[in-house]
Amino acid sequence: MIEIMGVVNATPDSFSDGGEHADPASAVAHGRLLVSEGATILDVGGESTRPGAQPVGVEEELRRVLPVVERLAGDGSVVSVDTYRAETAERAVASGARIVNDVSGGLADPRLLRVVAESGAEVVLGHWRGPSADMYASAAYGDVAGDVARELRQRVDAACEAGVDAARIILDPGIGFAKTAEQNWLLLRELDAVIGLGLRVLVGTSRKRFLAGPLGEEASRERRDLATAVTSTLAQRAGAWGVRVHDAGSTRDALAVLDAWDG
Repeated sequence: MIEIMGVVNATPDSFSDGGEHADPASAVAHGRLLVSEGATILDVGGESTRPGAQPVGVEEELRRVLPVVERLAGDGSVVSVDTYRAETAERAVASGARIVNDVSGGLADPRLLRVVAESGAEVVLGHWRGPSADMYASAAYGDVAGDVARELRQRVDAACEAGVDAARIILDPGIGFAKTAEQNWLLLRELDAVIGLGLRVLVGTSRKRFLAGPLGEEASRERRDLATAVTSTLAQRAGAWGVRVHDAGSTRDALAVLDAWDG
């Protein structure tokens, strides 16, 4: 069965649920709900990566994520920390996180890959071409799937050079990051370019803006969750190791139906 990474946004400004779980108690409760609905990994983040988002300081990020990581890991859940900062990664792993999910693939903070190597944690390397505040300025590709695969290969090489075992690396093609809606769809159709690198692949389409194309710009969150469940099942069929979602229940059900269909 594919891994379902449930999103726990301990932030006031995330694009789909900002402020709903900004205090630690609420974030922990939400994480526990996601587990009850089928999430196998919980991804705790303290800074929004939505387009145009502004960064927060490391102390504020730590204040938001460490209590949540510690309590969810204490439950026995597999916890990931969504950060591109080495200090946050190091302290979150010390608090129980087993995965560091870096949307920048180790580009934003040169120390992060070394921290991961020394900690023994797994790492998600995201495809990234710059900070969220101006990511669309870099949405130019000759061959989007080929370019993404090539750039992720470079990040894998950098991680291995820093001492990270390749078996602990997960790749994220960065759907929605420095990519237009058309480029996102093309990348999903040609996901085998990334899967062909031979490492585990995590796909995150959840509630993202490009899903509004076939649904209409005013599509509700619930309709985007349905679209996310569909793209998650297609990602599994394409060979993805995991999917990152806000609504674990709808994705769990869609994957169960796909499994029944396939026998």
